[in-house]
Amino acid sequence: QVQLVEAGGGLVQAGGSLRLSCAASGRIWEYCMGWFRQAPGKEREFVAAISWRSGGMTDYADSMKGRFTISRDNAKNTVYLQMTSLKPEDTAIYYCAADQAYYSGTQGDKYDYWGQGTQVTVSS
Repeated sequence: QVQLVEAGGGLVQAGGSLRLSCAASGRIWEYCMGWFRQAPGKEREFVAAISWRSGGMTDYADSMKGRFTISRDNAKNTVYLQMTSLKPEDTAIYYCAADQAYYSGTQGDKYDYWGQGTQVTVSS
């Protein structure tokens, strides 16, 4: 079992960048890690995911491709989400999630562990 704590959210202007981090309380070596987000009044949506161990597989929601990059540092038990070219529509609470599997896909209900979220606000 792992506990996840996100950090790095904040207020940024459109076109700016932020790097979110997700620190786990235990080893994440055999966990697929994902990022999801939820904007006010909207359903939670998939952002990005990275496969377990060396993270050889990554996946992104279409609207994030080319702007967001997910990565993992297993030595630090930390996953990152580098976000660039941010848009006001990226404003949301961003959640880190983990599942003890090779790759758990884009559906949030496949992930067993969740952080408390970090707020990202992009001003126009």
